[in-house]
Amino acid sequence: MPATPNKQVIFAKIPTGYPVPGEHLKVEESTIDLDAPLPEGSFLLKLLDLSVDPYMRGRMRDPSVKSYSPAFPLGKPMTGDTMNVVIKSNNPNFKEGDLVYGKTGCGVFSEYVVIPKEMEPYFELRNEPKETGLPLSNYVGVLGMPGMTAYVGLLKFGAPKKGETLYVSAASGAVGQLVGQIGKTLGLYVVGSAGSDDKVEYLKEIGFDDAFNYKNVDNLTKKLGEVCPKGIDIYFENVGGQMLEAVINNMNQFGRIVACGMISQYNREKPEGIHNLMQVVAKRLRIEGFIVGDSQELKEPFRKDMTQWLLDGKIKYKETIANGIDQTPQAMADVLHGKNFGKQVVKVADL
Repeated sequence: MPATPNKQVIFAKIPTGYPVPGEHLKVEESTIDLDAPLPEGSFLLKLLDLSVDPYMRGRMRDPSVKSYSPAFPLGKPMTGDTMNVVIKSNNPNFKEGDLVYGKTGCGVFSEYVVIPKEMEPYFELRNEPKETGLPLSNYVGVLGMPGMTAYVGLLKFGAPKKGETLYVSAASGAVGQLVGQIGKTLGLYVVGSAGSDDKVEYLKEIGFDDAFNYKNVDNLTKKLGEVCPKGIDIYFENVGGQMLEAVINNMNQFGRIVACGMISQYNREKPEGIHNLMQVVAKRLRIEGFIVGDSQELKEPFRKDMTQWLLDGKIKYKETIANGIDQTPQAMADVLHGKNFGKQVVKVADL
């Protein structure tokens, strides 16, 4: 049988500023023999859906620069969250037709890939879509890393109390839209910001008490005082920079800042400074960053709760779907420029 074409998303060049499709991220085609014998313990995956997320920009760096996650190797396929189907197996734990989730940073952005036995712990069976009927794309978003990030960040690090005010920046994104809706189920007053009027309307449709377009605001400190008249008790931080400074001006005493991401800083050569950190002392604020992978004890409660909320219609989730692995570099650029609406997913193939 002739070799099968196999497209992969390659990290081709370290960017300065925003990555450019076709320069820093490229789609290259090789071939794979799908009939070749598999080594013992390995299994062959066909990629169905992949997740594009802001954190990936931090991995597009010189490997000598240390961070919480390893840099993408130059000239190699990128990795992230993926949903796949087993098309051939020499591993008793993975059989043909099984749906398999490639965990954050381990799923390979390649149409086909052989997973060796030693990598088995980084891939897990996720056959639930066959039972729930929920879209496969949900399993790299609301039921994957972004969803768990929202759940863990708010419940574990936000320590919410009924009646408090929660403010979420980048609130229409993959994580933010869920943080706000979970907050409403807990009895919080929830405010969000986003970068377009359409996104603001969406936030109000899914239950946010108030929302605003930050691009139309001259004075963020003043605007936050208007939309959060009782001050801010919990800030779910996704933006950083001037937004963080304005939020600190509006935080209540003993407020909590849950630092999930700071997308406004990812493509800057020199990060913005924060000039009012003395208020952290005066207001007795807690600022805590987190990486969701450190909270695996909440994985099963999260999956159970979020699946039920989706099935009951208590949680709504918006996705932007790009079709074809060739669209991945542009999808990454769109996320970093804020052009996507909701969770950005690339659909590579149908089941």
